[in-house]
Amino acid sequence: MSTDTPGIDPLEALRAPRDPACDVFLTGPVFLDIIFTGLDSAPVRGTESWARGMGSSPGGVANMATALARLGLHTSLAAAFGDDHYGEYCWDALEQGEGIDLSMSHTVPGWHSPVTVSMAYEGERTMVSHGHEAPAPAPVDGTGSRAGAGTGTSTGTTETGTSTGTSETGTSTGAAAPVFPQCPPRARAAIASLAPGRSEPWVATAARDGALVFGDVGWDETGRWDLDALPDLAHCEAFLPNAEEAMRYTRTDCPRAAAHALAERVPLAVVTLGAEGAYAVDGRTGTAAAVPAIEVEALDPTGAGDVFVAGFVTGTLADWPLADRLAFAGLTAALSVQEFGGSLSAPGWAEIAAWWQLIRTCDRQDPAALERYAFLDDLLPATARAWPLRRAVPTIGFRQ
Repeated sequence: MSTDTPGIDPLEALRAPRDPACDVFLTGPVFLDIIFTGLDSAPVRGTESWARGMGSSPGGVANMATALARLGLHTSLAAAFGDDHYGEYCWDALEQGEGIDLSMSHTVPGWHSPVTVSMAYEGERTMVSHGHEAPAPAPVDGTGSRAGAGTGTSTGTTETGTSTGTSETGTSTGAAAPVFPQCPPRARAAIASLAPGRSEPWVATAARDGALVFGDVGWDETGRWDLDALPDLAHCEAFLPNAEEAMRYTRTDCPRAAAHALAERVPLAVVTLGAEGAYAVDGRTGTAAAVPAIEVEALDPTGAGDVFVAGFVTGTLADWPLADRLAFAGLTAALSVQEFGGSLSAPGWAEIAAWWQLIRTCDRQDPAALERYAFLDDLLPATARAWPLRRAVPTIGFRQ
């Protein structure tokens, strides 16, 4: 759990002694993100472009994990980390810096961290990535240690992904202990990345154990756009595509119509509309809600979608009305794009409180627009303190 705002727990009124220790569980690849900002235009072939800003931060699934932790949710992440300085930095930033539980994560000997270079310009971003799929975790022996993970040596991997070394410890001393991905932790919620033709057994297990599963999705490279090709959608409480994805999956030409069509497949359909905000439909009650986006000057949009999902998950677990959840998710995403660095741009309660305090003092504010965020009064301290958050910096880590 993030420690930037001690005492603010959005689920405090709902917690009970026998609840799961984990609020949200998620899994996926962790990247080292290097972000360039302040580019006036796209780089031109054969020339050198200088950026006015640069930052490094954990990326990939770390974007959403950090956003969840900074909103006060007890967050558990299962991921592979590279056996290099990048991996060490990402692990430290997430575990020590953000308080994220990495007990189900592991370091892969001889495997280097995936890297993404993101260039932000003209309100959008272009990314170049490199990495190799992480090897599957070794079986766990009866002592709780992963076979092959601790005492041997590794000579690394080549840039083609071929292993040039081994890491060995010996044989199992007993029955395998249940660990992820066979046995995810009990949690209030889980976030699953859905992909065509792929089923992750842990998703069904998490749902069966009582977790609300929130389905995130990316671009369908197959071009089929078939909801039936997303087998884990059947286990989802909520599905959160963007407008283009939603319309393609439902064969509609309107994002709102797409949301209503999706609500026939999942209990809760949420469609993000970019600069127009977001629209959601509760398939159980038929309730729909629309919230416009907050206009801000965007520095770097990297990770904004992940921050939106984190805000929506927070509001859902806190049992807020649907419109409040959308408004809060949109607010957190808007605050995130004003900083650079996907994970480390995620706002905490301190920044949300500072925004709410500031916005009410600005001239010519629309009273109806302010009323949309009045629910924050019951959540935030009367006076906002400046609790600085860890931000992306140009280097991996300064020497002390």
